[in-house]
Amino acid sequence: ETELLVEFALEKLPAGSAGPVLDLGTGSGAIALAVKAERPQARVLAVDAQGRALAVARANAAALGLAVEFREGSWFAPVAGERFALLLSNPPYIAADDAHLAQGDVRFEPRTALVAGADGLDDIRHLVATAPVYLLPGGWLALEHGWDQAAAVRALFAAAGFAGVASRRDLGGHERITCGHR
Repeated sequence: ETELLVEFALEKLPAGSAGPVLDLGTGSGAIALAVKAERPQARVLAVDAQGRALAVARANAAALGLAVEFREGSWFAPVAGERFALLLSNPPYIAADDAHLAQGDVRFEPRTALVAGADGLDDIRHLVATAPVYLLPGGWLALEHGWDQAAAVRALFAAAGFAGVASRRDLGGHERITCGHR
C-alpha cells in the first residue's frame, strides 16, 4: 500500500520539480527515499517522533546516496512555519482492540507505530485537520489508511475543506490511500 503513496507523489510532482515534499512519520524512510530517488531535484523532508527510526532512515539515505533532510519531532512540530507542495504519511491507523495486533510480524512492531486510538483514526484526524496550514496553495495531502477506513477518511478530508478528495485501491481492490488538495 505504501507504494500507492509513492506513485501518487510521483504523479503530482513533475520531473524537475523542487517540491517541497514532507513525509510525516517516516519510519525507515521508505516513502521519502523513494520520492527523492525518482525526483532528485525535489526538496524532501522526513519527520519522525522516534530517534531510533530516524537513525535507520538516515542510514538508509546514506547507503542510497540520497540527500533527504530528517527532523525529529511529533508530526508537524519540526516544520513549524514551513509549507509544502505535497504532504505524505503512512500514520498509525489500527484500532486499539484489533485482533491482528497479536498475530504475525506486527507483534514485534512498536504499538505507537501502529495504533491510533479506539477506531484507529486519531492520528489521521490530527493530520487532516492540521495539514492545511502546512500546504502551499494547490498542495496535496495523501494518507495511507486501513482497508475499511476510506469512507471515514474521505469524510474527514471533506470536512477540512479539501477538494478533489478521492481514494485509491491497492492490488487487492481495497481503498488504501486517500488524497485531496487545497
